Formats: sequence, structure tokens, C-alpha cells
Amino acid sequence: MKGEGKMVLFKSKMKWVGLFVIFLSVFSLSTHFLLARYAGEGVSEYQASITIFSWRPIFENSDLSPNSPLYRRLWGPVRQLQFLYPHANPRGNYAAPILQTNGFVFVRIRGGFHEIRNSICDVVVIARLLNATLVIPEIQSTTSSKGISSEFKSFAYLYNEDQFIAALAKDVTIVKTLPKNLKGARRTKKIPMFRVPLSASPYFYLHNVLPVLNKHSVVELVISDGGCLQAILPPNLEEYQRLRCRVAFHALRLRQEVQELATKILNRLRARRRPFIAYDPGMTRDALAYYGCGELFQDVHTELIQHRRSWMIKRGIVKGNLSVNSAEQRLNGSCPLMPEEIGILLRAYGYSWDTIIYISGGEVFGGQKKLIPLHGMFENIVDRTFLSTGWELSAIYGQEANLVDEYLKIRPFFKEEMRRDTWKTSGPRPRPLPPPPARPKYPYNMEGWWGWVAESDNEPVSTVMELRMNAHKLLWEAIDYTICVEADVFVPGFDRDGMGRPNFASLVMGHRLYQSAASKTFRLDRRQVAKLLEETRDHLYEANHTWITAVRRHMRKALVEGLEKELTKLKPQSFLSHPLPECSCSRRGPTETSLHTSSPSTLLQVEASLGVTHPCPDWMKGDIISQSRDEGEEDLDENDSSSSGLFFRHSVGSHEGGEISNKEEIQMEDQEELEGAER
Repeated sequence: MKGEGKMVLFKSKMKWVGLFVIFLSVFSLSTHFLLARYAGEGVSEYQASITIFSWRPIFENSDLSPNSPLYRRLWGPVRQLQFLYPHANPRGNYAAPILQTNGFVFVRIRGGFHEIRNSICDVVVIARLLNATLVIPEIQSTTSSKGISSEFKSFAYLYNEDQFIAALAKDVTIVKTLPKNLKGARRTKKIPMFRVPLSASPYFYLHNVLPVLNKHSVVELVISDGGCLQAILPPNLEEYQRLRCRVAFHALRLRQEVQELATKILNRLRARRRPFIAYDPGMTRDALAYYGCGELFQDVHTELIQHRRSWMIKRGIVKGNLSVNSAEQRLNGSCPLMPEEIGILLRAYGYSWDTIIYISGGEVFGGQKKLIPLHGMFENIVDRTFLSTGWELSAIYGQEANLVDEYLKIRPFFKEEMRRDTWKTSGPRPRPLPPPPARPKYPYNMEGWWGWVAESDNEPVSTVMELRMNAHKLLWEAIDYTICVEADVFVPGFDRDGMGRPNFASLVMGHRLYQSAASKTFRLDRRQVAKLLEETRDHLYEANHTWITAVRRHMRKALVEGLEKELTKLKPQSFLSHPLPECSCSRRGPTETSLHTSSPSTLLQVEASLGVTHPCPDWMKGDIISQSRDEGEEDLDENDSSSSGLFFRHSVGSHEGGEISNKEEIQMEDQEELEGAER
């Protein structure tokens, strides 16, 4: 009896202990939530990001003085371009849109982010040219995708409709939908439709589309090549070029949820008050296949690129042979610069290992292994996935259905039953053994490219998840576009897409040229870079002083001289890639000239080559930032004392392997400033 009493007493004590533990747990959780709710205002956003995000930047020198010559050379504005300011307002006789228009223009646009952006700007100009009412364009990348949220459809999935309509109220009459009677006609395909050719001239629309519009009061335009109006318009249509700039740089604002997330990521990048570089690799499968750069990979990705090139040749997209010497293409500047090569150039120019680099443009073709050398040279490499949480990305997608692709239900490329029937009817005995069973297909084998490339000439049909991801990619690229435009330095790895036309990076460079022309944008000559890299191919990571000097000289020249090449190569295909001189003005008077007495002829040459002669209006005078005479950030340091070991990470205070000492670095900065003053 005593033993049973002790057991009951022990159990009752354990119950009380359990209840006490539960009470403490509930109390601690409630206290934690209260502290997180009411004390969160005193915690900086960056400290919150340390708790949430996996990225923890490491800096060797937390105090980076913006007044130092080295800082101005690496991060400061480009002095020769500081006279350029954005000015896209009408300058001549430009009347408001007429209320009584010739009819409605309904547009369907296919393509990626940069193709959609180019096409929207073109259709606004076309609507103005035809004196028509523009219906908000339909983005086929979202309407053709299954399973995306019903909260946002078509244009509103990516851009702000109300902002678009309000910003262009003085240019074009825009409505959200067609009238009811025309909606029914469109469903029954009774309205005239035009499949617009690439870069059509204004003559095409005035003499082919306008008569049909006057007759039927509505036309439908289908755009699939990323541009439906020629990039360079006649001089009498210069106001239409400025209209393009107002559309691209002022009217096209991202949807609120997408813009807020892009702003959060940008704030997290700048939380430590450090400048950062935005790098767009431009290594897409289509671009690599178009230019024949498959042999640069030497793995299964080469076969995938060749497969895509064969598909392009069959459809007439590419005119040439299937086999191309990729080494020659690279030396000609027709292939993207690899991330490793970009890292070497940046380290040679002077950027330290702790520089923040933001990778944009989505997944790099070839996988993360192509970024391993870049990670080895720079510690703080991030992208949108590092700086945002899963729930933040899910919030911009809206409420979507839970779709799961069943890869096991994919139709096999050959049937086992047919093989066995052939064996049974192959003739009298002796017969060979029956064929072995096929290797089972597991889901992870079917998810990747390797699941089909060795067994079929045709790519598998896009799954529902892949269609949904195509719509998500538009939002990802929109976030990357915002961050690249606002970056302190932008470096494009390639400026062409899979059709041989300007790509995402080209639009970023054009936007930066319009919004802040003096911000550092390296417009590299890939042919010259390939030549420089070949000179020291066997000693890339132990470059000598002469080679580093040559690289710095080329990169400094690329800041300005690259604009002239864009004018002749990119602008004829995409006006938004080089919106000069139509959308900029010159703010260079006697005061500005005196500030640059060291090189007035150079400034005049730059101004003449860019063709920006229109003076800025008087109301912009208050926004001009004065410049100091001692700013020599672009001048080259040709007496740099650095040598081998430049691209390897060194610990704090270590200068082994040729690392520049503090005294040598100060001498280098002083020499740069003196050379800048002399020039």
C-alpha cells in the first residue's frame, strides 16, 4: 500500500511539473511575440535581415571614405558625361490627343521582359501616329500561362495600369478594355488582325493599317518579335522618340507589390552604406545557340546548345552551319564574357574582394558552377533569392492554385511492348534473348535536361509548372531591372538576346544613360577583352603590372567610348538602348566649362559625338550639382605597383603575394589625382 501511495504521489508531482513547463513555454512565446511587435521599430532593417536572410556581408574595411581618390575612381560619376540630363518633355508643336479618334487598337504581345517593354513603347507611338485609342496591351506570357493568380491579369500582372493611363493622358487616349460590341466581335474573330513585322516603318501603319482602322473602327496587332516600329524614326517624328522615353522611363511603373519588394531588396543591399555592382551575365541558352558559343562549356550543356541551334536553323532564325568554331566566335566578341572573366577584369580595375556584386538576369545557363570562380574572387555575391524570403516572393505572385506536375505520367519515348512483340515474331528459333527492361525513369531524371536530350530530337512539352514559371520570370526580371538601374556600377556580360537583338542588359544601359548618364556603366569591347585575356591565359591569376595597366586603360575608355559603338550597333535595333540625343539635354555653360579647364576639348568631343546640343531648360538649373576641379576619377593609374596575387583573397593586414601596401596605395591615389589634374 505504501508503494502504491508513493507511486500516485510521484505521478501527481509529474503532472504539476508538466503543467508548469507548459505554462513557462506559453509565457516565453507570448513574451517573444510582444517584444517582436513593439520593439521592432527600434531595430534597423539590416539587423532584421541578418535574422531572416542567409547573406551576411563581410568587409575588410568598414570605413570607405567617399572623398578618397580611389573611391572616386571606382565608384564616382563619369566626369565626361556629367553635362547630360534627362529631358523627354515635348519641345516643339505637340498637340494634345483628339477626343474623336479613328478607332481602337488592340495589341497582343509575346516575349520576355525586354521584348514586352520595347513593344509597349512602340504601340503607344503607333496609337499616336494613327490617332487611335489604345487598349491596354495584353501580355501573352501571362495569359497563356496556366495556374497563375486570377488577381492580376495580363498587363496588370507586371505594370501599374492606372499609372500608365494617367502618365500618358496628354499623349494618347488609353482605355482598359474594348467596348462590349467590339469584345464580342473579337471573340468571334471578326475584327481585322495584323501580324506586325519586326521594325516596321511608319509608312506601313499609315498606308496599310490606318485604312482598315477607318473602315472597321478597330484593329488587332499581334507582336511576337520584341518591336513593331523601327528604332530610328525620321527627323520630322523626333517628338515620337521622346514619347517613347516618356513611356519607358516614366509611364511604365511596376505593380505596387513588385515595386515594394524591389525597393526592399535595394534597401537591404545599401543597409551597410556600401556601394555595389550589378552584373548581368546574359548567358541564355538561345543567345549561346544563336552565336554558336556551345563549345565554351565542354559538357552536356554544349549538346543542349547545339540542339537549340539546330532548331533555330530549321526555322530560319539562324543562317549558318550547325557546327561553329566557338573559340573564333569568342575572339570576335560574339560570345558572352564568362563570370570568371568578368571577375578578373573587376579585380584588375581595383575592386576589392569584399565588393558587393548583385547577379541579375535569372539562372545562368550552365548552372551555379559557372559562378564558382567569381565567388572565389569576391566574397559578397548575392541575388534576389539571398535578399528576399520565400513568402515575400510568393506575395507578388498572388493566390495561386497548388499544382504538382506528375513526371511519371510523361509518355515514354519508346514502348517496351513493341520491342517484345517484335522479338516474339522475329522468326524461328534459335532467337536472341529478349531485350532487357528499360531503365526506370525517376522524377529527378525527368526534371532536368538530361532526361530527354539523349533519347529524342524534340524537347518535351512544357509542363504546367514551367508555364507558370515563365510568368514568374517576368516579375523576377522586373525586380532585377530596378536594382540594375539603381546600382552604383553596372557590368553587362552580353548585350544580345537569342534573336541577335539588344537584350535585358541593353535596356538597363539605356535607362541608366537616360536617368543618370554619369553613373558608371562599363560598356566593354568583348573582342578587345578576349585579346587581353589571351595574352595572359596561362597566368590569369598572376597578372603582371603591364597587363593590369592595359586592362584599366580599356575599362576606363569603355565608360565613354562604348557609347559611340552603341550609337551605331544597338540604337538601330532598339531606341531604348541608346535614347540619345533625342531624350537628353546639355547643361554645360561657361561655369561648367571653367571647371574642366584641364580637358575642355575632350568634353566638346564627347558632346559632339553624342549629338546632344539642346540646352536644358531654366527650371533645371537648381538641380545641377557643382563639380570640383580635382575630380579625376576616370584617369588611369599607369604606375600601379601591384603585381601577382591580385585576384586572391587576403586576410586583414596581410600583404603577401604582391598585395598593395597601405603606403603604396596612398601613393597610387595621389598619382591618379595628379594625372587627372594634368589632363
